[in-house]
Amino acid sequence: MHKEFRVSSRRDYYKDPNAPEANSLVPGGSVLVTDSAGRILLQRRGDSGNWSLPGGTMEIGETLEQCAIRETKEETGLDVEITGLLGIYTDPEHVIEYADGEVRQEFAVTYLGRVVGGEIAVSRESTEVRFVGVDELAGLTMHPTVRLRIEHYKERRVEPYLG
Repeated sequence: MHKEFRVSSRRDYYKDPNAPEANSLVPGGSVLVTDSAGRILLQRRGDSGNWSLPGGTMEIGETLEQCAIRETKEETGLDVEITGLLGIYTDPEHVIEYADGEVRQEFAVTYLGRVVGGEIAVSRESTEVRFVGVDELAGLTMHPTVRLRIEHYKERRVEPYLG
């Protein structure tokens, strides 16, 4: 069955000399969740078809950790707890342009986590949610910055990535 993807109201630029200049910085959080078999929880984005970690932007009145937990629940149906910090990603060469003229520089903190409840469910932002084996990752379409986070996870770093 072929899934239709919604027209995106955003465009990601990564290491692109033609990218527009950033005019905004908004903190965001995501969680790299694994199951007991070491598979990684991914969602297929409805706007691009790319596979991604669950996450989103912080709201006033919450911590970034709370943001990451909330966004994971909203996007996957799963309740998670944070078990560590994978890294802080603030690369000025990754900008996201929105239809309203906002151009955000990447500012994402990616946590490590595990499932503590809930059931996998597709949200209005995704077309598929599932745990993916490391051996399946190469065949999936994903943004290079998501692939970078997964590579950092696979390296089993002792210290979080800071960059």
